[in-house]
Amino acid sequence: MTVKAMKTVPTLALAAALGLAGCGFKAQPVPALVAAPAGWAAPAPAGARDVWPAADWWRGFASDELDRLVAEARQNNTDLGQAVARVAQAEAQLRAAGASLWPALSLSLGADGRRPAGGNQWGDSYSAGLSASYEVDFWGANAADRAASAAALDASGFDQETVALTVTAGVATTYLQVLSLRDRLDVARRNLAIAEDVLRLVEVKVGAGAASDLDLAQQRTVVAQRRASIPPLEQQLREQATALAVLLGRVPGGFEVAGQSLDPVKVPGVAAGLPASLLQRRPDLKAAETRLIGADADIHAARAAFFPQVSLSAGMSLADGALGGVFSLSNAAYSIGASLVQAIFDGGRRAAQQDLAEARKVELLEAYRGAILAAFRDAEVALGAVDALNRQRLLQDEVLAQARRALELAQVQYRAGSTDLLAVLSAQQSLYSAEDAAAQVKLSALQAVVTLYRVLGGGWQAPA
Repeated sequence: MTVKAMKTVPTLALAAALGLAGCGFKAQPVPALVAAPAGWAAPAPAGARDVWPAADWWRGFASDELDRLVAEARQNNTDLGQAVARVAQAEAQLRAAGASLWPALSLSLGADGRRPAGGNQWGDSYSAGLSASYEVDFWGANAADRAASAAALDASGFDQETVALTVTAGVATTYLQVLSLRDRLDVARRNLAIAEDVLRLVEVKVGAGAASDLDLAQQRTVVAQRRASIPPLEQQLREQATALAVLLGRVPGGFEVAGQSLDPVKVPGVAAGLPASLLQRRPDLKAAETRLIGADADIHAARAAFFPQVSLSAGMSLADGALGGVFSLSNAAYSIGASLVQAIFDGGRRAAQQDLAEARKVELLEAYRGAILAAFRDAEVALGAVDALNRQRLLQDEVLAQARRALELAQVQYRAGSTDLLAVLSAQQSLYSAEDAAAQVKLSALQAVVTLYRVLGGGWQAPA
């Protein structure tokens, strides 16, 4: 056989092997595990039902500071940074898995110096070798491994989107809590001032003999209660501001929120979309679906392990006593080979690996079904909360208006001597409770919207 013919044989063999390995893994569609309802059971907010929140949904709160905080968190949050790194790891794993679909080439160079026994001259010899090997992927095992890695990469990307959505919702929720606590502190301090004004009035009446020491003690109790309500709110405010700083990737010391109240923050409307679209709108569901594809690939690879492995190899080696002679093809030796390996007995290892892969898919199927059910549940609960809290907020505003009016009347009548202190005490407590409840209800209404954005997928949408 001529040198040219010898060089052609490995090339043809490799080309044929590549052609034979064309039957790679093909992903199967994920079955429909849960039938989506035709509509939401809970009252959906006003708006087109097939419209979903925008990707920058937090701008609906009309807070420039919140916009800045979200942007900072998306840049510096440590959880999100870890998610980005996991995507990079998955990309590297995909490249590594794809390498098995290509031939492996290796080059070797050698030099040797020898001196015969009793001789004075050194003899040098040189060698060079080039070899190629390729595992023919007849049964699609390598292609399935690569498909599993590709699915893992896609799932990592969806996980990153989930983390980004969670971080964004966390920043919004914590920021709103900070503003709400400042509102509640303002309520507590204003009610303390009211209680102190009433206390001065009672002291004047006691001095004039128009009120009893019991009245004085009761009003002093109210003042003490109002003062005691302030430190816990201040501590909660510090805790939430610290939590917000950590979400932004900052050291808590020196971090300050500029906003002072929830009053400028709007309660945005949310379009819930159709339930069937939820499967495409939540990245965590897309991640679970993608992992099912990866599980199918793992099963395919486990089954392929039962079949023989075919490998092709080709090599060329050169050797000569002079360095220049090494590069002369006249000194070349060629080799080609093929091997077929079939495992006969492995103690049930391959069967166990297949059983493991199939059981893993069953687990992922159940996890996916559970995630879908949980998604529909979360959306229903969030929609119900948005509706109920919006109605409660309007009712609480009426409670607050009546409580303010009651205290005004009670104070006027107490100054005129037409009522006793008990009416004033009751009105003070009612006003404080109504104002504090109003602040908390508005916070709950805003947080319910944030939750609804999150459970609907937060405006994120899988690429078509």
